[in-house]
Amino acid sequence: MRERMSAGWWMETVAQDVRYALRGFWRSKAFAVSAVLTLALGIGATTAVFSVVDPILFRALPYADAGRLVSVGFAVASAPEEFMAGRFYLDWQANQKPFAAIASQGDAPHSCDLVENHPAKLECVTFQAGMLPMLGISPVLGRNFLPEEDVPHGSPVVMISYSLWHGHYGSDPQITGREINIDGDLVRVVGVLPRDFQFPTLEPADVVQPMALDAAVQNTVNGGFGDEMQTFARLKSGVSLAEAQVQMQSVSNPEMEWLPERMRDSTRLSIRPLREREMGDTRRLAWILLGAVVTVLLIACANVGGLMVARGAERQRELAVCAALGASRWRLARQGLTEGLLLALAGAAVGLTLAEGLLRVFVALAPAGVPFLGNAHLDLRIAAFTVLLSLGCGVVFGLVTALHRPDGLVVNVRSTLSRRHVRLRRGLVMSQIAASVVLLAGAALLLRSFQRIEEQRLGFTTHGVMTAQIALPAFRYDTDAKWMEFHMQVEEAIRRVPGVTAVAFGDSVPPGGWQAKLRYSDLIVKDRPPTPPGLGGWFARRSVTPEYFRALDIPVIRGRGFTDEDRKEGARLVVLSQLAAARLFPGDDPIGKYSVRGPGGAWFTVAGVADDAKNGGLTSDEDPEIYFLRGDVAGDWRDRRAVLVIRSALPAATVAGLLQAAVHNLDPTVPVEMEPLTQAVNRLADRPRFETALLGFFALMGLAMSAVGIYGILAYLTSQRTQEIGVRMALGATRADILVLIAGDGLRMVLAGGAVGLAAALGLAHVLRALLYQTSTYDTLAFAAAPLVLGAVAIAAILLPARTGMRVEPAEALRSE
Repeated sequence: MRERMSAGWWMETVAQDVRYALRGFWRSKAFAVSAVLTLALGIGATTAVFSVVDPILFRALPYADAGRLVSVGFAVASAPEEFMAGRFYLDWQANQKPFAAIASQGDAPHSCDLVENHPAKLECVTFQAGMLPMLGISPVLGRNFLPEEDVPHGSPVVMISYSLWHGHYGSDPQITGREINIDGDLVRVVGVLPRDFQFPTLEPADVVQPMALDAAVQNTVNGGFGDEMQTFARLKSGVSLAEAQVQMQSVSNPEMEWLPERMRDSTRLSIRPLREREMGDTRRLAWILLGAVVTVLLIACANVGGLMVARGAERQRELAVCAALGASRWRLARQGLTEGLLLALAGAAVGLTLAEGLLRVFVALAPAGVPFLGNAHLDLRIAAFTVLLSLGCGVVFGLVTALHRPDGLVVNVRSTLSRRHVRLRRGLVMSQIAASVVLLAGAALLLRSFQRIEEQRLGFTTHGVMTAQIALPAFRYDTDAKWMEFHMQVEEAIRRVPGVTAVAFGDSVPPGGWQAKLRYSDLIVKDRPPTPPGLGGWFARRSVTPEYFRALDIPVIRGRGFTDEDRKEGARLVVLSQLAAARLFPGDDPIGKYSVRGPGGAWFTVAGVADDAKNGGLTSDEDPEIYFLRGDVAGDWRDRRAVLVIRSALPAATVAGLLQAAVHNLDPTVPVEMEPLTQAVNRLADRPRFETALLGFFALMGLAMSAVGIYGILAYLTSQRTQEIGVRMALGATRADILVLIAGDGLRMVLAGGAVGLAAALGLAHVLRALLYQTSTYDTLAFAAAPLVLGAVAIAAILLPARTGMRVEPAEALRSE
């Protein structure tokens, strides 16, 4: 009975606290709305960003016991990911000492054709039968490859992706056992991958085929090194990364002897967690965003804390009366906690709605290449995080109002307690200012970096240029001659279109994406000593038709470019970029005087020198470049790579329609992928643009809340000093004196908080180093802009309450007391 009475009493007491708090909020609507919206903004932004970074930083990968999965292979400075060669992999597989399992995937997905009544261009990839078991994954329908299928000349079987099964085959439950035509060959579907299956390389694929490694072949192809592949393993229980590195070093050391001498010094064994490989530099971005949004949350909390302090100061007489009537410290603290928790829960409810909207904006604006961002969503874990975050804020807010227990001397309450609250609130405002300066400085650095990316010289013109790739089915166009003839017919058809000024093919186009590479030491200049192996770095290599330079508006500044006569005659000519000419022929003019021999052994005469073009992406320095003529010889097209480049004054949509028609007239089943070059270049800037926009958004949020905090404290102090202002004016003070009095108070807070923030920003600037392009982490303009922007906003926030103070009439101020 006593327990029931005790429980009932507690429930009734809590209900009284809630009713009392709600009545107080109703009487102070401006306070309640301001606190809830400020808190919702901070919590909403934090929750949205946490939804983005959670799978990158905290959530386990979608594999069984993912912490023991590693990426293994050889690492070189010029490649972002480790690689494995087939010859070496077979030795690793036979000596997998620290691994419970090891399996490989083909180097990259490749285009393949689904030949049916409804043909489609797909992405195919190969991996070993042991890949899915090693990852702890089972097909959602059917089975994995059998060991006897993953051998040379094994049964032609495939597994297909869930999206292909659902979208193309309508989730047909009888798909397993069905034969489908891939590249002209009938293969049997044995399984369907799970809906959310994630390839360890994060590259999507529609069809998976057995790798079927042949030891004899791997010891002969690619100079005896075998095919390139991506290898993954599961560590044995209790084996650390360091132990695995030591154990596999004895296997990899003899294999290093097979590498060319020029590669040995720059190649090392690499065993690293699969998460580290998948996330790459995205982890740094995720931590920066998380730090930025937590800073915004702290600013929001400081702002709400300041509101609570101000409200607590206004209620001191009320609380003093309660204390005089017998209310204990615990009773007053409990009431404060109740009010804080109610505000926090209301902020959480609004914040969750805001978070959903912000998350959709983030996903819509996000560039390609940020892992898992497209699948980011608010789930139960995120909602629980939001609620716990809100409850923590509520407890802090409640404790702010419960810091002091007013005594019974109601007459002295204002004079003894307001100064404590003022000091606390000043501290909260200065902390907001400091945090805002940190965010503003970071956003200014990224903005400066992005400005330099946008303003850099590309070396070619993108306006009026359309690029296209024609996806020819390999099983029908199975010879180099057929492949060349089709592309030359398309080129001739587009050349005849009025308004088209240049048409060319290249195996690639700048500034980013795939391009062929040559080692500097592989290029030999006739009558000059060769470069020692392994020295000089890389050259970009491009195979182009004669109008390539005119199509991209790349100036040929010495000598000449290629001509149609050169192409028909099969002339052995090259054009060098300025950087390449300076490297190969320092201080000399190479035009017509020298020949260059590439890895194939043929000699090429230097026909001209072209201007340097940005060829390493927008945020990397360009490499020296060598252009080879792609002639009317089938052997020049053997790499089966061709990007069509069209310069035209016609609208992009018109050019696209004409190209589609030209291809359709030759083969109506062949798809064409087209896009303006301007769009492709802009896409390369998507990620720095996204990073800058996000950090800038958080900086503006922090700045706005800091301005509100400055205005709030000065407005409160001005209202508290009404009598003082009246006395000063009665004794002869002018309105300008009152402006200096109030504005000086605000400026001291801004200067103190700004100084602390600037020092913190300088200390934390190195965190952004990896995200900056040609911008120092201590860029003077960026660090000058942050306090200037804050100062401008702060002055506006200061002048509003100062203007109110200047309007005080002395007589009315004295009578009010």
